[in-house]
Amino acid sequence: MKTFLFMCLCAPLLAFAQGDLLDEIDIEPTENQYVYAAFKGLKIVNFESTKLVAKKELMFIVSHRFGSIKNGFENFFGLDDAVTRLNFVYGVTDGINFGVSRSSFQKIYEASAKYRLARQQDNGFPFTIVGFNSILLNTALDEVNLPKLEFKDRLGYTAQLLISRKVSTNLSIELAPTFFHDNYVQQNNQHNSQFAIGTGFRYKLTKRWSLNTDYGWHLNRADNSPFKNPLSIGMDLETGGHVFQMHFSNAQAMNTNGFLGQATGDWSDGNIYFGFNLSRIF
Repeated sequence: MKTFLFMCLCAPLLAFAQGDLLDEIDIEPTENQYVYAAFKGLKIVNFESTKLVAKKELMFIVSHRFGSIKNGFENFFGLDDAVTRLNFVYGVTDGINFGVSRSSFQKIYEASAKYRLARQQDNGFPFTIVGFNSILLNTALDEVNLPKLEFKDRLGYTAQLLISRKVSTNLSIELAPTFFHDNYVQQNNQHNSQFAIGTGFRYKLTKRWSLNTDYGWHLNRADNSPFKNPLSIGMDLETGGHVFQMHFSNAQAMNTNGFLGQATGDWSDGNIYFGFNLSRIF
């Protein structure tokens, strides 16, 4: 167990980077053995966190990612090339969520399910484990350029196991083994089924501010692929009824298949994207 915890801690460091949400205080109540508020947002940055929406609550998330800041005023630091994702997540129970979203990146529609399998306890089980599955429809694929295109070619799938631990009041970490499949891939020698391991952490700086980072290590990318492993660094701000996440990433796509399989930016030459996630509970 100590070895596993050490690996979880080191991985994100090597990569480096109407209820009130403030009611989710960062200490465990003495009358309950469960550990709460490892993460305040449904996502760390790009990767899903182990947080779920409460029963009968609806969360609306607006995710915005500008274009690359590399070209400066030529595209107004990415403002001219922005993409947006609108996501609704409903808590069927405290441990089961369903979501639907639409992204302007490749005009993707997506449906998802997120469900808790185990919860960290103060003096018991050491991790929170959550499953995440999604199916997407890429409506941007052009039948003119792809005359043999069929409906099934537009589909993609994701399966993740999210394993988090709240190490202390300030520090939470997560490991996310991920399988994703696209029926159509851009690279001829890229496998349709792809595998990755995500890592991430949240470090609370003040009562309202935290530093968040996540990284995805792609395990079977084609050798000549132009795509990169996604690295994202950002800050969370809690304000009353919502969490505002601001971040920089080398991936512009915001769905899992996109940021893991099609990240084109490069931190070493400044080809990165500024963005934010804004969530609100109803």
